[in-house]
Amino acid sequence: MIQIAPSILSANFARLEAEIRAVEQGGATIIHFDVMDGRFVPNITVGLPVLKSVRKITKLKIDCHLMIVEPNRYAVEFVKAGADMVSVHVEADYHLHRTLTQIRQAGAMAGIAINPATSLASLEEALPFADFVLLMSVNPGFGGQEFIPSSLDKLRRLKRMIDERGLNTKIEIDGGIGKENILKVVEAGAEIIVAGSAVFDGGNPTQAVRELLDTATIWI
Repeated sequence: MIQIAPSILSANFARLEAEIRAVEQGGATIIHFDVMDGRFVPNITVGLPVLKSVRKITKLKIDCHLMIVEPNRYAVEFVKAGADMVSVHVEADYHLHRTLTQIRQAGAMAGIAINPATSLASLEEALPFADFVLLMSVNPGFGGQEFIPSSLDKLRRLKRMIDERGLNTKIEIDGGIGKENILKVVEAGAEIIVAGSAVFDGGNPTQAVRELLDTATIWI
């Protein structure tokens, strides 16, 4: 099942509830929630108070992508605040197994996020303890960036790695994805598609989500 996860980083925060309602109507099943601390990435976004507010206005799954240093200190707090999925960066967590285990024990799906220049080899030992992998197809920290073409090969290799180990780990991809390339990433193995600018910049988030879903599933 292909799922669209609109990233509210690109939404209009002055009317955030309306934006979330709009993507719900379009068929989105996940809300992607980007957390940046200005240290792991060169930007600062939202945190626990905003997550608690978003949790009150939607029944969709909330997917928190922690682009922060020491994610082990905060991961469980995001679950308590309402996250259904929490991903931490392999580059930022020296005790990844522990953090993934704690996220699961708190009741959420645990994910590993990986940057474009980081080798998939860094995932090998932790992969059995993750419910999903978030493959970054742009360098994290800003919305509206262009898709890195080599991400498709990396996506295919990640899919093979998961299949060869007989795991049920899902693949999520984030960065520069729109109607022009969504089918390629789905064919390469992605199941959860994060889209920010492609959903919110055109002024009609409901239609944008529907078009992404239609394009992504045309071959099914």
